[in-house]
Amino acid sequence: MERRLAAILAADIVGYSRLMEADEADTLARLKSTRENLIDPKIIAHKGRTVKLMGDGALVEFSSVVDAVGCAVEIQETMAECNAELPKEKQLEFRIGVNLGDVIVEGQDIYGDGVNVAARLEGMAEPGGVLISGTAFDQVERKLGFDFEFLGEQQVKNIEKPVRLYRVGPRARVPSGTVPAKRKPYVEWRRLTVAAMALILAAGGVALWKVLSDGSGPPVEVASKTRMVLPLPDKPSIAVLPFTNMSDEAGQEIFTDGMTDDLITDLSKVSGLFVIARNSTFAYRGKPVKISQIAEELGVRYVLEGSVRRADEQVRVNAQLIDALTGGHVWADRFDGNVADIFAVQDVFVAKIVEALKVNLTTTEKTEIARAKPDNIAAKEAFEEGWSLYLRYNAQDTAAAIASLKKATELDPEYGRAYAALALAYFRVVDSLWGKELGRDEPYFWFGAHDYIELAKKYPTSLSYTVEAFRNAYQGVAEDARRDAGRAIALDPNDPEAHIATAWALTISGEPAEALNFVATAMRLNPNYPSHYVLARGIALFAIGDLKQAAEVFEEGVRRNPDATALFLPLSSVLAQLGRREEARQMLLKFRPGVGQKGLENLADSIHQSFKWDYEHESVRERLNDGVRIAALPLDVTVTSLETALETDDPFSQQYAAKRLGWFGPAALQAVPALVEALKVEYLRREVIVALGKIGPPAQAAIPALVALQNEALVGIYAKDALSKIRGN
Repeated sequence: MERRLAAILAADIVGYSRLMEADEADTLARLKSTRENLIDPKIIAHKGRTVKLMGDGALVEFSSVVDAVGCAVEIQETMAECNAELPKEKQLEFRIGVNLGDVIVEGQDIYGDGVNVAARLEGMAEPGGVLISGTAFDQVERKLGFDFEFLGEQQVKNIEKPVRLYRVGPRARVPSGTVPAKRKPYVEWRRLTVAAMALILAAGGVALWKVLSDGSGPPVEVASKTRMVLPLPDKPSIAVLPFTNMSDEAGQEIFTDGMTDDLITDLSKVSGLFVIARNSTFAYRGKPVKISQIAEELGVRYVLEGSVRRADEQVRVNAQLIDALTGGHVWADRFDGNVADIFAVQDVFVAKIVEALKVNLTTTEKTEIARAKPDNIAAKEAFEEGWSLYLRYNAQDTAAAIASLKKATELDPEYGRAYAALALAYFRVVDSLWGKELGRDEPYFWFGAHDYIELAKKYPTSLSYTVEAFRNAYQGVAEDARRDAGRAIALDPNDPEAHIATAWALTISGEPAEALNFVATAMRLNPNYPSHYVLARGIALFAIGDLKQAAEVFEEGVRRNPDATALFLPLSSVLAQLGRREEARQMLLKFRPGVGQKGLENLADSIHQSFKWDYEHESVRERLNDGVRIAALPLDVTVTSLETALETDDPFSQQYAAKRLGWFGPAALQAVPALVEALKVEYLRREVIVALGKIGPPAQAAIPALVALQNEALVGIYAKDALSKIRGN
């Protein structure tokens, strides 16, 4: 019997039976969403392990009491915020109890008094409250900045000795001489400067506002809704332009870009805002473009611009938020101070912008914004350099990005976002077949990406959930991919990559129509979208069967980016299946210049495909490969020529013809009678049956012959599969 000391968190929902009786389906859906999007991420962030779920309750094990109590309080604070926006009948309230005690371990489950006390405390807690035992209190009293109210000793059911009880207060306070758990002293010191920064910012902002309102700033032309390329969202929409580097020192562009990127990243986590992605706003860097034009091209109402001047360890930041529809300044501010305070300044800027746009910033959003920031300025600059290089989408810059991102993790080993970015960069090398160009085979980068994901999971951010979603999609675990992408979207609603990850998860699991909605959202958030958005959209259209529109999407993507090699193969496949074989062949030759006929014909079987379809939807992948195979055939190989070859007495030519007729799918309809006749030849049956299945519903005439073969020992399973495809089952 294995025993260990553990911190146990027990939780359940208040009035669960009443909620289920009122609306069972809605209650279950909201409970599932709450667990996946709010509670599970906090358990993971605090290094907890969910032992089991019990309908309306949960039992979670932690190795640290500090983590257990911190997690409990964060859950209750988040739930209180969520409930404040809901009618009483829709609110979910939890009771939570936390105990430190000895437990018995059996497999993945735990038992014993340590668990029993936690369960009893949960039942005694107030709705929305946290109750902890004396053993837990003794470990956290001077480590967590919460109010603890001693409720005395009480006898609990089936426990021999009375248990000291403490109610954890809803508001945090930092006792003298203590540092809250899981936070470095520097972080706490930095946050104590926020109030002082706010006063400095307010004074500077008043001065800047006066300059702007006096008309000494540049005139701002008014944007027009009728000229908007994209319709305005139904929430405040904002584009953050690259801040201007005003520094006299060389090499400060990275620091300035980092300021811009941080503001975009922080604002994008606010669910009440619509924030344009970095790719699209950085396209305006250094260009003399009017605010009105930017607003009209990106489809936003508000534009944030600013400047940064750095000299040694001193920095000055100016920022202004402009309403493009009125030309007026919604907010303006300035900061003068030390570089070490820059993160606190960013927090204040975000809070001020959110306040100016009359949007609520939830506790969860505040926590996620703070969590993403490192403490090491040098690590942050290395990350910004690497992230900027990563977003250029070519082999050389990706290699340089990897070097910079590795440096960021060396400077700050707990930099979760940098680990996640490294995983993305490694996956891109695999997707784009850049391994040899970067000095390694693709498998090296494939396994390296998985290693970095595991490191990112230790310090979770929205980006780490996004990259984990991509990994699960790569491996064909669609349900897990959807879950992780959902967590990423919950933490960062404006992250287009999380929406693309969701789209892939839906496509590979047989829901390509729904996937298109997520691709559309990603493209709206990032109007200057990269080619892998095009790939996601085109493959979803292909999976639906809309070859014509898929071709248009891929062709437009190649026109936008002639170096988007990931689009070449799917485009060649679609063109071939549309009968545009000469164009399809030219696209293959563009993908592999100088390759011979044999090399072309081997492409479909030798190219790595990033995403793995669910078993029941693998036919989509096979159709995609068959199109590439058609594109690789000599142009004089047609359905008619293959039909003729099938009717010869040469076994090799017959097998060759039967297999290739299957590649043409429904376009090989005219060959169905010849294929049915070929079923009489035993050594051809398997290839012929597979070909008829690929032709699908147009091969109705083959049904009687296939029915007669479905119980045959060697080919029966293939006959049944072909019948299912022809009948459309």
